[in-house]
Formats: sequence, C-alpha cells, structure tokens
Amino acid sequence: MTYSEVTSWLFKQIPNFHQTGALAYKPGLTRMKQLMEALGNPHKGLKTIHIAGTNGKGSVAHILAAIFQNHGYRTGIFTSPHIHDFRERIKINGELISEKTVVDFVTQNKVNFSAIDASFFEITTALAFDCFAKENCDITIIETGLGGRLDATNIIEKPEVAIITTIGRDHEQFLGNTLASIATEKAGIIKAEAPFVLGQIDDELISIFHNKAAEVDTQIILTNNEDLTPIPTDLLADYQQGNIRTALTATRVLKENWNLDFEKIKEAVQNIGALTHFHGRFQQLGTNPLIIADAGHNEIGIRSLLNSIAKYPMNSLRIIYGASNDKDWKSILNLFPKEAILYLTEFKAQRSVKAKEWQAGAAELPIIFNCFEDANQALRQCKLDAQPDDIILICGSFYLLEELI
Repeated sequence: MTYSEVTSWLFKQIPNFHQTGALAYKPGLTRMKQLMEALGNPHKGLKTIHIAGTNGKGSVAHILAAIFQNHGYRTGIFTSPHIHDFRERIKINGELISEKTVVDFVTQNKVNFSAIDASFFEITTALAFDCFAKENCDITIIETGLGGRLDATNIIEKPEVAIITTIGRDHEQFLGNTLASIATEKAGIIKAEAPFVLGQIDDELISIFHNKAAEVDTQIILTNNEDLTPIPTDLLADYQQGNIRTALTATRVLKENWNLDFEKIKEAVQNIGALTHFHGRFQQLGTNPLIIADAGHNEIGIRSLLNSIAKYPMNSLRIIYGASNDKDWKSILNLFPKEAILYLTEFKAQRSVKAKEWQAGAAELPIIFNCFEDANQALRQCKLDAQPDDIILICGSFYLLEELI
C-alpha cells in the first residue's frame, strides 16, 4: 500500500471522530491495552508528559517540545488533529515521521486492528508510541484526544508530569454537560507518584483536582500567574501567555529529573515555531489586509481569540467561520462583535454545518452575514470585500483551516 492508500483507509474504513463525530467515539482502555500488548507494550519503556484540557493542550505540548529539543533531548510529540498531513500528529524533534513508517505500521498490523476493532484514534496513538520507542526518544509529550479518564492515551501509567491546561464546555455529549463533570473526566489522567500541574482553572473547580490528587496520593502544583516573569515568544496571540505559564510551571517540576537551563528555556520559548513547526494558532497568512487563521472553535477558545484580535488596529473585522454540527454554533455566533461581517461557510467534512443551516440559524440573530457552500469561495469574496486596513479572521474547525491555510 502507498501512503495515500494507507491514510485513505484510515480515514474512510475506520471511524474517525473529526469526520463522523459520535459514531467514532469508543471510550475505554480495553481495546487499547490489547493493541499495545500485540505491539509489545512499547509505551512502557517511554518517559512521557501527559496533557489534557479543553483548550491549550496542543500549545503547551509544543512549548514543552521546543524546550526539550533546545536542550538536545530527542523529543517525540503526539497531538491531534492535523491540518494538512496526517503525520503532523506525530513528530520527532519537530519533524514529521516518514510516510514509510506509517505505511509499514498499518500494513503489518491491519489484522490486529480488525480483530480488536480498534478506532482511528487508538491506532494513531499506538503508532505514536511504537514509533517513539523504535526511535529511542528521550522524552515524549502526549496530548489526550478527548477527555482523559477513558482516552486511549491514558494507558500511560506514570508520567514525568501530568498537566491539565483549561476546563471549558466542549464535547459535552461525551464528557457531561457541566464543568464539574468535564473536569472530573479530565482529572482521570492524574496518577499516583506522578506530579500534576494545573493550569488556568476556575477556582470553583480546583477542589475536584485536589480530591483526585489526594485519592491517588500525588502532588498538585498550581500555575501561579503572578509568579512567572513573561518571556518573549514567537506565539503571537495574547492567550498563549497562559499556556506558556503552564508550561513553565511544568518545567519547574521536571527540573528535578531533567537538566533544564533557564536560558535555554527562554531561547526555546522565543523560537517555538522554528523548533516544532507549530501552526494553526493565530497564524498570519497575509497583510493588507491582515489575515489571521486560528483553530479556536469552542466558547473558551473563541473568547480568547477575540480578546487577542481586539488589540490590533482595524477598520472592519471580517470573520470566516465554519463549524461542526455537534457544536453550539449559535452561541458562538453571539460571541462575535455585532459590527463584524461574518462569512459562514461549509467545509469538506461530513460533520460540517451546511450553508442552508447557516442561513436559517443566523437569520434569527442580530449579525451581519453571508453564507457559502465552499470555503475557498468564502475567502475569495472576503478578500474582494476587504479594505487594506481591515482584518480577516479565519476560525473554527481544523477542517476549515485545512482548506484555507
């Protein structure tokens, strides 16, 4: 099989959450344990940092990857979803794993996948662990896919540190419809004898994490926003400062077992993009007008994104927005400034909100909008309409960014 054939098989033959939604969700660790046993349990020999949270997981993962890479450690990072290429999910020292690695893994293990009835995410997670073990990574940084307690990545038994970044409303059909239930699910990554860092969490939720830490008898470290001196960074959005503080708090814990130097940490934070090839977060695509693309898609992410964009001088804000149909997109539309001009569009995925749905739902709201069946058509029209001192913001689903970045 070629790389194209393998990835096509993965996306089409096995349920993929980001394409099909709830049909692909298979909670629980039984299949994952069976799959890893068939591979020789490669995860058990790895040193890992395990990250969960509603927003900021990918950013904190890449910040920490940059720090370890800049110290000369062979660093594996597993995140999701991808924007352009499936291999963006699995990188070593900032570089995508090879197409051959993906092809060999899938072709050699397809029988096991079928026998176990493994999901797309379980297979991808297993590929990451297998690859990191074979490539002798010194440290691996693992982002959960959804939740924590029942996530496929939670076969990690004793991470170097566990991190929970933020708690907000997302994936409520799986994690519960209250912030407390969502926090409880994500707290499932907290393990005995593994230090735990808590990021930007509302005070009323902190007791949930204290209780879980006490239950497994481990240490909890809170990110103290006032106690960390800001470091210049190539991450442009204001919201990244909170993610940087969470990552820096984790480095304080990690210093006990890893040789981490503050000057090298500072240098890494200034060069995250160059070191890790991180993209899709407040990514500048053009000037005159300024074009920014960001994967913000839920309430907490959109609020943070709008706070960052508001710092820029502009004549008009034009927003190209696409959403999955399991999101509360009407609530998101109400978050956008009423004077903004919205270009509401479909994207090429099964779960996309369709133009007819945009038209019907948006017509009920006090907003300025146009609807499009094609994302590139939305972008073309937006560029035609825009003045040089406008800002064009592209946000929503990763699939929208895949088509437009």
